[in-house]
Amino acid sequence: MNDVTMPQRATIQTSRPGVPAPRPMGRPISAASMSRPVPAAHPAAMPVGRQAAVPAPRAAVAFLTVAEVAALMRVSKMTVYRLVHGGELSAVRVGRSFRVPERAVHEYLRDAYTDIA
Repeated sequence: MNDVTMPQRATIQTSRPGVPAPRPMGRPISAASMSRPVPAAHPAAMPVGRQAAVPAPRAAVAFLTVAEVAALMRVSKMTVYRLVHGGELSAVRVGRSFRVPERAVHEYLRDAYTDIA
């Protein structure tokens, strides 16, 4: 059985006049270049006067879709839309849909709770 292979291109480097030789990719890394000190920031970039107070990180707000709110409350989506449009349930409009903060759903349910005795 004869295996036929395609001829491979020779990797002979020929130098032609007027054509630069191929350069190696990247630049060599030396230990000296790795340990050089980082330059200080430019004085013009430094803040002048009092340092600005860094705001405290905010708690992540979880948003629910109208369908998720309806499933959580066990009502129809239309009921959730009525609550949003009536102002009883706060929501944010994103494009053509609404997103309801999860906290707002729990507050609504807490305020709507009635004790029947």
